[in-house]
Amino acid sequence: MRKLILVLFTFLFLTGAEEVTAQMNRRAIKSNNKRMMTYRGRKSWFGKEKVYSMVGVSINALNYYGDLSPKPNRFSTDISFTRPAIGISFAHRFGPRYTLTASFMYGTLKGSDVKSADPGDADNGVFRYKRNLSFRNRIKELSVVASIDLFENQATYISRVAWTPYAFAGVAVFHHNPQAQAPATDLQGNALPEAGKWVDLQPLGTEGQKSTLQEGDANYGIKPYKRIQPSIPFGIGARFRLNEVLDLSAEIGFRYLFTDYIDDVSQSYVDLGVFQGNRLAQSMSYRTGEILPGDHSYVARDGQSYSVVSGYGEEYTDANGNTNLRGSKDDKDIFMVTTIKMTYILGKSFHRAKFR
Repeated sequence: MRKLILVLFTFLFLTGAEEVTAQMNRRAIKSNNKRMMTYRGRKSWFGKEKVYSMVGVSINALNYYGDLSPKPNRFSTDISFTRPAIGISFAHRFGPRYTLTASFMYGTLKGSDVKSADPGDADNGVFRYKRNLSFRNRIKELSVVASIDLFENQATYISRVAWTPYAFAGVAVFHHNPQAQAPATDLQGNALPEAGKWVDLQPLGTEGQKSTLQEGDANYGIKPYKRIQPSIPFGIGARFRLNEVLDLSAEIGFRYLFTDYIDDVSQSYVDLGVFQGNRLAQSMSYRTGEILPGDHSYVARDGQSYSVVSGYGEEYTDANGNTNLRGSKDDKDIFMVTTIKMTYILGKSFHRAKFR
């Protein structure tokens, strides 16, 4: 009897254990099948299977905002002076949303009082038109920006989202060199050897940067500006998937600058005598005489007499401390970059799914 009970107990135990094992196996298979159906790549904090690098080329449009804009408004620009730029870039994607991009861009900014200002606008246009300043500036920029996507990639780069908006910000350094075309004659009517040529403005010190100014002069203490400057690029864009390895992006970005001399204009007119006979510097500092005859003459610091239009081309401070302004140093210059960019994905760095 004892042996019979032991045999029955053993049989029941083994039968139950086998049933439990079978149930566990069925659950494991079902769970594994579910994971296989829903697999989207191995998850991690940055999404390692979504890490890859890209190279890109871009066509850009540059617009200038500064002292030579049509109006004294931070958002005033002359669309007719939109100029092209080209760029190349290398980007590394760190996860489902995050990308770091290094870029080089070369392009031109341009502005002109006579072509942009409205001489019928008594509040703003008349002053700008009479001032008659102009410039071009060839920009060479290196930048590093970080961007974050609104829609994250849920899988590898091959299965990336069809499109996503994004925002970006970063740091940049650029080389600039404002230039202007020299007039035919100097302020005394003598022919200039540089007539019609594009000349560099920074070495001339058109606001007295290279001159010896006296204490009490409007621009006293002014220093030459640097042609290598930092900036802060920022903006928004949208990226569209074209195929497995090509993306097309459209961006609108701005460059916040730490200089007000992208156009060589910032402060007040100086006495034309401080240029000590540098006829080219005088002619590039005061250009109203090219379009309007002078309404009075004054004897400058160098002992020469110059005919100028009132409010332009001479050192003058009224009883309230107001000077003959050439520009406004209160606001830094800005330029806008509109970009169309094509990027090519260099390769993959994701892990294939492993099911055990």
